[in-house]
Amino acid sequence: MARIGIFGGSFNPIHTAHLILAERAREERALDRVLFVPALNPPHKSQKPLASPEDRLRMVELAIAGNPAFEAVPVELHRKGPSYTLLTVRELRERMGPDAELFLILGADSVHDIPTWWRAEELVREAGIITLGRPGYSLERDLEDLAGLFGREWVEAVKKLRVEAPPMAISATEIRRRVREGKSIRHMVPGPVLQYIREKGLYAAG
Repeated sequence: MARIGIFGGSFNPIHTAHLILAERAREERALDRVLFVPALNPPHKSQKPLASPEDRLRMVELAIAGNPAFEAVPVELHRKGPSYTLLTVRELRERMGPDAELFLILGADSVHDIPTWWRAEELVREAGIITLGRPGYSLERDLEDLAGLFGREWVEAVKKLRVEAPPMAISATEIRRRVREGKSIRHMVPGPVLQYIREKGLYAAG
């Protein structure tokens, strides 16, 4: 039975921390594959400038090249409207087959937002949740708040799947700012991604 991690995001751009976190989740939770799913229109984010879907997908492909356990999946880029996670999970379920175990890979600070997600109660029944913990962040407090909504069994399952993430002060927001200011982003993104950003002139204005 394949164990598949789903790592969604704007990836605007993908950076080194994304790769480290995905690899940590893959290793510690015995995932066979991690699918990187760039969002076309994230329903919970409004960020500009947003590089084109094609550019963001290409940067993901460049970043993960060479890791056979990583795959870029443009399922949300071909769908009109908001990038609802439940629709993504169901489409990937059709592709992977009924025996695959699907797990969403989320930052621990995103857990308290799950009840606001589209058809959240259905979503948590269809995919496990692997949380990437952050030093000083109390996941347990958020989970206890959700026990009444999703059940004690769900809470305990999420606790068991938690992965402690190393502290990394890298963000896509900072990368875009540094590009606008003409500062180096070397080592913040993989070399091929850096070259792509330069060649395409991404994030240089706006």
